[in-house]
Amino acid sequence: MPSALTFTSLQSDVRAYIERGTVNDPTVFAQIPRLINLAERRIARELKIQGFLVPLASAMIEGEAVITKPDRWRETVSMNLGAGVVGNEGIPRQQIFPRTYEYVRAYWPDDSVLGVPEFYADYDYSHWVVVPTPDHAYPFEVMYYELPQMLDDENQTNWVTQYAPNVLLYATLLEASPFLKDDARIQVWQAMYDRSISALNGEDLHKMIDRTVARTGA
Repeated sequence: MPSALTFTSLQSDVRAYIERGTVNDPTVFAQIPRLINLAERRIARELKIQGFLVPLASAMIEGEAVITKPDRWRETVSMNLGAGVVGNEGIPRQQIFPRTYEYVRAYWPDDSVLGVPEFYADYDYSHWVVVPTPDHAYPFEVMYYELPQMLDDENQTNWVTQYAPNVLLYATLLEASPFLKDDARIQVWQAMYDRSISALNGEDLHKMIDRTVARTGA
């Protein structure tokens, strides 16, 4: 049976690659979990792939223009009013379009005036603002990229360990090289990391193309 990558086994792999980090090497031993978490953040920042894409279905609050983003949100892909019922009326699914914060405030300067939301913008890192301010508790759906739940002793696996273990290994080794002042290995791990994320991006591109359609470069 193939072995699965876990937080614990990844630490062992990193120690084997760098030939450091045993219990007799306490500084590096303590740093390896932090290097893994740095690598996870690097991957989530640099990859926009299906594995990091998450749907959120919720409901707006009548009279509230500001909506809380989900934990570990990184980037919004789309937002729409979901199909549902408000009162006795059916609500068809319709797109809410992204705009800058300045645009939405100019378009709808008075939050107390209510209507059907048409646009959204980032209010801050943890919130969106929609305009017009919702006049009902509309169901809505957001597609967004998230930072997967970070690995630790309690959370041993996530999407990356299951589907892209080589990416996580090379990213961790890339984070480790500056810490170890091993500048000679940075280029090696960077090349292996770049090749592995390029393969992941290529897989995602193929998923976007119907098998009856040929796409050529622009």
